Amino acid sequence: MILDDIALTFIPQLGVRGIVHLLEIFGDAASIFSASEQELVGQAELRGDIARSIVRKQGYAEAERELRYCEKHGIRPISSCSADYSERLRFTTDYPHVLYTIGSAACLKAERTLSIVGTRRMTPYGERICNEILEVVAEKFPDTVIVSGLAYGADAAAHRAALRHGLRTVGVIANALPGISPAANTTLARNMVEQGGAVITEVSSQTPQNGNLYIPRNRIIAGLAEGLLILESPAGGGSMHTARAADGYSRTVMAVPGRGTDSMSVGTNWLIRTGMAQLVSTAEHLFESMDWHPADAVPEKLYINEREFNEKELRILAAIDESDGTPLDKIIERSGYGAGEVVAALLELELSDIVCQLPGKIYEKRQR
Repeated sequence: MILDDIALTFIPQLGVRGIVHLLEIFGDAASIFSASEQELVGQAELRGDIARSIVRKQGYAEAERELRYCEKHGIRPISSCSADYSERLRFTTDYPHVLYTIGSAACLKAERTLSIVGTRRMTPYGERICNEILEVVAEKFPDTVIVSGLAYGADAAAHRAALRHGLRTVGVIANALPGISPAANTTLARNMVEQGGAVITEVSSQTPQNGNLYIPRNRIIAGLAEGLLILESPAGGGSMHTARAADGYSRTVMAVPGRGTDSMSVGTNWLIRTGMAQLVSTAEHLFESMDWHPADAVPEKLYINEREFNEKELRILAAIDESDGTPLDKIIERSGYGAGEVVAALLELELSDIVCQLPGKIYEKRQR
């Protein structure tokens, strides 16, 4: 029952990872609440005070209040044990056990899902790239669901571009529904739901609101999708946290490059330079990184542009196998250069269309 699931999230000091741990052992919330204190302490290795809170069914009063709140506001709670829960998200190590949703739950299980994030101080350049990419995505893969955080800047731009081109989009917020923060995006959220999308959160109506909820929210954005595209980002900020989360979940991380003098591209350029993110500036780059193949696409013959190579580039190219891609660490080992030098050279070769980066930091040569 969903009441058991919500109650589990109200157990004091249990936390997200504690719930995941218990679910791995007992299977579902009802079984957890049916377990004895000895089983919870011995089998699950819980602290005694937490085990006693579960045995006493602490959290049920809060759960009943939450259910009444959800019914009043048209909110649907979905547990991780539900068939409507995202399988991708469930396979992360710190998934939220309950998601509160408004809109179409089917979006959470879409086969093709892309998360897009970026700075709140987005430039016209980032907005243009976002719109151009999603225009082609909508043309080639109209079933794609776009996920973002409904914040100012890049998030709102991604949602609006998705709606503009007829794509469904999901907003992951860091506050309790039905409110939207920032309130200025309330109309945008309504349009998203009306066009078949959804707005979701792990935050209950009884959770104290504070600025610490945004970083945990970002892991959900990362976990819901096959890949993450960062449009623009300074050196710090939420987008960089989301990138690290996506990388930790073995998602394909991509970033749009910018000029070295642009403060809003410092973060994305760093992600590309260090090899954490693949360079993406067109929809075609994105399809290649994600290994998406339009059914009607005719493969183009790839070639290596005619250009002169310096000694370092020649040694790095020689370190890449002809038939299969080669992992970055193997290229570093074979070439004899440092990691920074190899990554910088590979970026130049990638920009020149000489090599391409595959998921997992694997590089291969373009075919002649």
